[in-house]
Amino acid sequence: MKTAVMTDTNSGISQQDARSMGIFLLPMPVIIDEETRYEGIDLTEEEFYESLKGGKNVSTSQPSPADVMDMWDQILKEGYDEIIHIPMSSGLSASCPTAISLSADYDGKVMVADNHRISVTQKASVLYAKKLADAGLPAKEIKAKLEADAYNSSIYIAVDTLEFLKKGGRVTPAGAALGAVLNIKPLLTIQGEKLDAFAKLRGMKKCKARMVEALKNDRETRFKDIPAERLLIGTAGANLTEQEASEWKQMMEDAFPGAYVYYDPLSYSVGCHVGPKAYGTGISIVAED
Repeated sequence: MKTAVMTDTNSGISQQDARSMGIFLLPMPVIIDEETRYEGIDLTEEEFYESLKGGKNVSTSQPSPADVMDMWDQILKEGYDEIIHIPMSSGLSASCPTAISLSADYDGKVMVADNHRISVTQKASVLYAKKLADAGLPAKEIKAKLEADAYNSSIYIAVDTLEFLKKGGRVTPAGAALGAVLNIKPLLTIQGEKLDAFAKLRGMKKCKARMVEALKNDRETRFKDIPAERLLIGTAGANLTEQEASEWKQMMEDAFPGAYVYYDPLSYSVGCHVGPKAYGTGISIVAED
């Protein structure tokens, strides 16, 4: 069986990286002042964050059923026997249940994994799926492995400004104003299903140190029996400079010697809620063969 691996840009994977990895990448739609654009296609990171900071009306949406099925149809026409599709977590978007419903019309040729992940941990799942597909595993077995491993991950995100959480209704205007005065940065976490509050700290430096501490705690409790070489530490950021991204990645490399550490920009679906200069990190496990 020739199995294609497909995901969406919520994984943090760029179109260029997707081509080099041999996977298929569905761009997520972004609506800016009622105009629909597509992440990594006709909307750059710079344009996206300039729109956010410029006060434009910015929101994200799930892909249309037509866009999803068109990509599936094209992949099958290219000679693949089946597809393993890995969208963002069903707890964070309707993209996954919609895709599962659409796949019912494909006679088992499309398997949608409800992997309960996003961003750097979703990317880890895609890399694992690609490894399994290259080894000849059918999509149904890959789906089962991904879903069994779904919750073996954690994500933490430090938000630099409360402005965009306020716009999304997650912080009151009074709370946002007070936070700005006191330089309070909320630290959020994603444990599969939803975005939750984790801590509040004064200043981004303390937030970054707390994220390292949180990941170390996960490593020493939930993943204490996992050897370092099976740890994947993803770092991410929203509109960071090259230097900021490099320093953040280096901080995690120093904290987790022997682990594989990588950096990807936060997807626009996340960036839309947390705003520019947010920092994120996640831990996931390379599953045994």
